[in-house]
Amino acid sequence: MKRLRLAHWLVVCSACGPIAWFSPAPAAAAENQQAAQSAPAAELERTRQDFVKNFQRIGLNTTPGDAAFLRIMVEISGAQRGVEVGTATGYGAIHMGCGFERNAGHLTTIEIDPRMAEAARQNIAGMKLEKSISIVQGDALKVIPKLEGQFDFVFLDAVKRDYLKYFKGLEPLLKPGTVIIADNVIQSAREMQDFFDAVRQDPNYRMVILRASDEKKDGMAVIYKLK
Repeated sequence: MKRLRLAHWLVVCSACGPIAWFSPAPAAAAENQQAAQSAPAAELERTRQDFVKNFQRIGLNTTPGDAAFLRIMVEISGAQRGVEVGTATGYGAIHMGCGFERNAGHLTTIEIDPRMAEAARQNIAGMKLEKSISIVQGDALKVIPKLEGQFDFVFLDAVKRDYLKYFKGLEPLLKPGTVIIADNVIQSAREMQDFFDAVRQDPNYRMVILRASDEKKDGMAVIYKLK
């Protein structure tokens, strides 16, 4: 006997008559819909991989290893609102932006040089991350006081002697559990000693220095805000 699969069925109330038609989507249709949805995502991922592979890095950009580390830290911390001080041309920003996109969060990145800010803006567009990254062109020491709301992720990679100023400017906006990452803390340690001292002496923070990449023979400070 041939078995028929019903595409629709009718619910009937003995007192009221017909109530509603129901049309369950066949399994094949559901699978086709999933495939249609995943195809653009796969194409976007390939486009992004190619873009990163062909990215023309400059000396001020983070290394590939450091950029990958930043993205991982954004994702595993579940960060929702981040600030980057020192965009350069956006190599680190696009990696963090992918993490913030996955978290349904947002990154604000600050760059003082107009030409680099424009290059970063183009690179962000090339990665199709405009919804996840906003770039602000200006002096971070003037931009930070204008920021609103709270943040839970910070990446410092601008003028090394000003790290403490960036940190103090951002501190009132930082939520408990915020992750702060400061770059170039080995090669430029002398220029940011006051920053190290302030963090180490504050019981609200924990800090460790590590190296995620050997390319520049440098390292990062990873700081966690306890409360």
